[in-house]
Amino acid sequence: MNIHQYFPVDIVNGPGTRCTLFVAGCEHRCAGCYNKCTWRVNSGVPFTLLHEERLIADLNDSRIPRQGLSLSGGDPLHPANVADILRLVKRIRRECSGKDIWLWTGYRLADLSDAQQEVVRLIDVLVDGKFVEALKDPALLWRGSSNQVIHYLTRPADYQDEISHIQHKLTPPT
Repeated sequence: MNIHQYFPVDIVNGPGTRCTLFVAGCEHRCAGCYNKCTWRVNSGVPFTLLHEERLIADLNDSRIPRQGLSLSGGDPLHPANVADILRLVKRIRRECSGKDIWLWTGYRLADLSDAQQEVVRLIDVLVDGKFVEALKDPALLWRGSSNQVIHYLTRPADYQDEISHIQHKLTPPT
């Protein structure tokens, strides 16, 4: 698997302070995509054991507590990425207690392959669906277009306070 970027401290891609990994490879090629440079599977740089060790260390670093990991791209569920993403997610579950995992994909939950579903069974939140430029809405929370769905797969109550707070901030005063 190749990656394009890694942010050890991110407050944009999901709730709280997080680590965010942008992978290479996306077959959806959505019009208006803000990350076209990640479409080619062989673009970016290889995700090495050194990258993985740093990510695990960052997630466990108590000096800057992270709520979890965000996986984006490209598409983490691109067939070329699934095996490596599955291995990474399993390792995070073993070694990073209490951290949540969010994943963005252009695939729809209902259409995932068995291998992709194996990854999804181990994450907390899935944001699915292709970006549709005609449905773009900058006011949406953690997604770019209104067709995309946030699936709270585990512990949905954990996110309700944060969601309510952010939605309140986005609501114009009357």
